[in-house]
Amino acid sequence: MRQLDDRATRLFIALAAFFCVNAVLAEFIGVKIFSLEATLGIAPVHWRLLGEGGTLDFTAGTVIWPIVFIMTDTVNEYFGKRGVRLISWLAAGLIAYAFLFAFIAIQLAPASWWVASAQTQGVPDYQAAYAAIFGQGMWITVGSLVAFLIGQLVDIHVFHQIRRRTGERHAWLRATGSTMVSQLVDSFVVLYIAFVLGPAHWPMSRFLAVASLNYTYKLLAAVALIPLLYLARAGIHRYLGEARAAQLIHAAAHDHAAAPHPFPVD
Repeated sequence: MRQLDDRATRLFIALAAFFCVNAVLAEFIGVKIFSLEATLGIAPVHWRLLGEGGTLDFTAGTVIWPIVFIMTDTVNEYFGKRGVRLISWLAAGLIAYAFLFAFIAIQLAPASWWVASAQTQGVPDYQAAYAAIFGQGMWITVGSLVAFLIGQLVDIHVFHQIRRRTGERHAWLRATGSTMVSQLVDSFVVLYIAFVLGPAHWPMSRFLAVASLNYTYKLLAAVALIPLLYLARAGIHRYLGEARAAQLIHAAAHDHAAAPHPFPVD
């Protein structure tokens, strides 16, 4: 297929694949809650907000979500709204697909020898552990998917609103600005669906406190990764060449010919 000879097409495929695998991976590793203080080897930080309190505990998915933000902004930069919408819907479909087959796998009758095969590792019931890890609750799954899609759509809109005002300057501003708004939406929507509407029925004070803390962490992580955005940009320009990269950026900014399929094959 001569279309695959075009470097822009190859770039889009690579970015889309990396985006989707990170999004799916973030959902599955997110079942683990880790202590940021213990991980960094520092004393516990006891926060208080809206009458609620705790330490800096986050889902493991927050480690990888900032990478997803960077990928979103990179695709937005070179392939525009159409490109980001395509990979966002594709990722959401793959996440739903993965959860469906995780659910099916849990329902399969386990081999009797397998259930006790990890007892020496401190896991008395492998089936129960498997179900607990891969069988995330329905409310968490739904909340995560809805928040992901809404956050992505908000990110697209804010990114291009900032771009109209800044032109091609200040890539960090449109990346950080869009992430700042989209993750505000994402952080609150996922927790509201999963833990307020869901069976946990969190009080509003706990919901607002935990969502605010999660949002602050994601925002700080996104800011810390700004250099990665510029490294990705430099690598893409080197791969495509300055003229081709400029052509994509211009097309993405004006939202025409932004998807890879109309590109001419060199």
